[in-house]
Amino acid sequence: MSLKVLVVDDEEMTRNLLRLMLSRSSYTVIEAGGGYEALEMVASHQPDLVILDLMMPDLDGFSVCERLRQQPTLDDMPIFILSARADHETIERGLALGATKYLTKPVGYKDLLAHIQGVFVPEVS
Repeated sequence: MSLKVLVVDDEEMTRNLLRLMLSRSSYTVIEAGGGYEALEMVASHQPDLVILDLMMPDLDGFSVCERLRQQPTLDDMPIFILSARADHETIERGLALGATKYLTKPVGYKDLLAHIQGVFVPEVS
């Protein structure tokens, strides 16, 4: 089963890099260049995971995360915030608004895959 991942970032180069990393591991990647487009893409494409930038010109990632979490059908969909902002307050705010994980840019290929697999592959006890 190939997971469908929505990558949301206003920087095309970041979207391209994430698409290449995820496609290499057989994930299906869809993209949005802003917050409002991300909300539309979630509604129309029902991704398994959203990777979300914070700093976007139209609707920031905090607002997108909060709006997605307000929808009962999406309350368990993983949302990874991926941002250059690494201060404690920003991380805490993102997690408080419902992000599953908060990752900082740049993220390495192996680290990103480990976080994704950690969410979708149950731990063996």
